[in-house]
Amino acid sequence: MFTVEQIENAHDKVKTGADFPNYIQEIKKMGVKSFETWVKDSHTQYFGETDFTTTSKPQYEDLTIADDSDKKKFIQQLKSHQKGETNYMKFCQDCAETGIEKWIVDLDKFTCIYYDKAGNEILLEEIPH
Repeated sequence: MFTVEQIENAHDKVKTGADFPNYIQEIKKMGVKSFETWVKDSHTQYFGETDFTTTSKPQYEDLTIADDSDKKKFIQQLKSHQKGETNYMKFCQDCAETGIEKWIVDLDKFTCIYYDKAGNEILLEEIPH
């Protein structure tokens, strides 16, 4: 199966949101089926075949997630990130500010769903592939 180190090596190639689809393709080839990333510290749990899981370490000091989500502002910031206008850390800060607690990526469906602290789905996006 895959390791966190292999995934992080692939993620190191991601400089902006514009690079995200290539990253998804690369880790899918490794056997990643889905992953769940927590905005507060960017730790991620990766899921593979036959109930295989592995979890990364926190990537930065804890961010405070806003209690109320602001979907409109989040979408504006997400679009900016996807155009390559912000880096990953800025994107995570924007998520925290707009009440996004985590996202879940499904590599079979090529979707990314963003959730607030109450577990409500804020946005479902299709990942280009």
